[in-house]
Amino acid sequence: MRMVRLGQSTVEVSELGFGGGPLGGLFAAADDDTAAATLTAAWSSGIRYFDTSPHYGIGHSERRTGEFLRPLPREEFTLSTKVGRLLVEQDPAGRRDESFNVPATHRRVWDFSREGVFRSVEDSLTRMGVDRIDMLFLHDAEKHFDVAVRDGYPALAELRAQGVVGAIGAGMYHPGMLTRLVRETDVDVVMLSGRYTLLDHSAADDLLPACAERGVSVLAASVFNSGVLATAHPAEGAAFDYAPAPPEVLRRAQEIAAVCEAHGTTLPQAAMAFPLRHPAVAGIVVGMRSPEEVRHNVASFRAAVPEGLWADLLEAGLLDERAALPA
Repeated sequence: MRMVRLGQSTVEVSELGFGGGPLGGLFAAADDDTAAATLTAAWSSGIRYFDTSPHYGIGHSERRTGEFLRPLPREEFTLSTKVGRLLVEQDPAGRRDESFNVPATHRRVWDFSREGVFRSVEDSLTRMGVDRIDMLFLHDAEKHFDVAVRDGYPALAELRAQGVVGAIGAGMYHPGMLTRLVRETDVDVVMLSGRYTLLDHSAADDLLPACAERGVSVLAASVFNSGVLATAHPAEGAAFDYAPAPPEVLRRAQEIAAVCEAHGTTLPQAAMAFPLRHPAVAGIVVGMRSPEEVRHNVASFRAAVPEGLWADLLEAGLLDERAALPA
């Protein structure tokens, strides 16, 4: 699988990255054996970039990712995690976590201060049992953006200067805020969630041009918009941005799927190929919860998508001309 260097850093990622959200129990519980088998399938397929976060399952995803990666040659994989939420131990008292299907053994405390960032990194290293993190992101800072830029970003830059991490950036869904971060700071990479997909081209307005101009790499996450683009034939009840897809979104996804089928390809294959057509996009990150899902996603990623598909989507009004770029 092709490796791509991020921004001006020396950090490289496989063009398809493994998203660790499902390992933390996103949408459904995940056990240790299934998590290990899923990570093994990803490694066997050639994936060498693994992304996780303290937020994912209040530490479960980091622990499982670290347990898998620790025995492997350190120079052969790239590992990223995130800061912005500290995990504080508490008595679960039979409760489940509100975001992930795990016991509520910890609560999350927002903290983008320098001290909070340093503590978060130390905690993550301990949970994962690794000696270093390759890439560090400010995570979900939309409602804390000013303090994240003022205090969190300098802490990340300090860690990069010390060699603790190799590349820094932010993982968010708001293209405007990420554009400001790209223009006002010296980040290497941004992870954009769900805003440069077959259904949402909003990052094409300002963020992607700014990244291309500044030499900042983009990792496109949530390329399936949390589910509606993940199957060949989207059905009622499919998720879009973590909620049931509105009728007009579902209808548009179905129309795109029909054009894909006419070209002998599938909606998931097109959804994975689309972001990578933009020169600022270095890779995509896809959450995976089982070995079968890994194999399906890798096959979709490797499938050749006919060039004529994009022209037909544009002609049908299903692809914005801002996003109709040559390969």
